[in-house]
Amino acid sequence: MINRENLAIPPSMEGYVNRVKEKDPAKAVSRNTKAFRKLLKNIPGKKADYAYAPGKWTLKEMLQHIIDAERVFAFRALHIARKDINPLPGFDENSWADNSKANTRKWKDLIEEFFTVRNANEMLFSTLDDQQLQHAGVANNSQVSVATLAFVTAGHLDHHMNIILTRYLQPYPAALDKSATKSRKKAGKKKAEIQKKTTKKNTAKASKTKTDVLKKDVGFITPGKAVKGKSVKAKGSGKKEGTVTTKKKNAPLKSAKKK
Repeated sequence: MINRENLAIPPSMEGYVNRVKEKDPAKAVSRNTKAFRKLLKNIPGKKADYAYAPGKWTLKEMLQHIIDAERVFAFRALHIARKDINPLPGFDENSWADNSKANTRKWKDLIEEFFTVRNANEMLFSTLDDQQLQHAGVANNSQVSVATLAFVTAGHLDHHMNIILTRYLQPYPAALDKSATKSRKKAGKKKAEIQKKTTKKNTAKASKTKTDVLKKDVGFITPGKAVKGKSVKAKGSGKKEGTVTTKKKNAPLKSAKKK
């Protein structure tokens, strides 16, 4: 079992190492592979060219950076595990990103490349024993252990997963997503039409109800319709419109005056 207290950890890598709770370097590397795959599946391809602010990497550039870094960490680990005494240089991540041409690549190809590299790295770290993992060498002018590079590989991915979740997948200006804007406008228009129809229907219903109440209050009787033993002759029946005839025997006829 690896004791972290005995590992050579450069100050620039402490943040990545501290993100990892696993004690086994190989398990640490394989642990977040599945989580990252799930995260990538939830990123629409159309958003791969999105950068959350001017001057920041697009998602394509970030994924390419992760791939490049995984290759560097793995080579350093292999170099040191094989006890090569030659010091290794650092690398300028921004210069690498500027020259990667990641934005010209297909998102699905970058995803496939990452998992190809990650699978190879998992296999590499799983083949190293404790003695090899604790061996240290020089990279980027600092002493670093092989196990440290395994923890950094895992922690570095955790770091960027967090950035993707908090800065790239949070709501962003609609102007950057024309498709989303169009969908929202269409949904808003449809909602407005439904509200308009509902309002019109409710208004008509309320009007009808109000009219019915008014008719009842004033004793309105529809011509030609019997109501409670009374009948009304329609126009052209020989009697004046509005004349009411009761069914009671010998009841006198009453004519309603026209207004």
